[in-house]
Amino acid sequence: MQLQQYETDLARRNVKVVVVTFEAGFLAQAYIEDTSLRWPLLIDTKRELYRAYGMLEAGFWDIWGPGTWWAYLKEFAHLRFPGKSKGDISQRGGDVVVDSGGIVRLHHVGQGPGDRPSARSILAALDREQRGRK
Repeated sequence: MQLQQYETDLARRNVKVVVVTFEAGFLAQAYIEDTSLRWPLLIDTKRELYRAYGMLEAGFWDIWGPGTWWAYLKEFAHLRFPGKSKGDISQRGGDVVVDSGGIVRLHHVGQGPGDRPSARSILAALDREQRGRK
């Protein structure tokens, strides 16, 4: 399930979400439209944040290996069909949760296009962080 489907849970936790991309112009706009993105989109064309969080270039096997095919099969089973990528498919993605004090609470570097933590695991990391502040 996509994180956007948990907007109410995020708001209840007083969480602000920002999406980072290296694509600019029409590719960034296409992403916003394709995902119905309602959160702020930061454009990092120099990929400074990607490098800072160790999200470097993925190799062929990362991109086209079994993990990617398994992710695609799960999407096909739900009658969701990924579109053709319009950007740099070798750029690793990931998820980072940074608390209000600047401490990284979750740092996941994707091994391929289908490698993302679940929305529930991100919420669990947020809950651990909030319990730690009390």
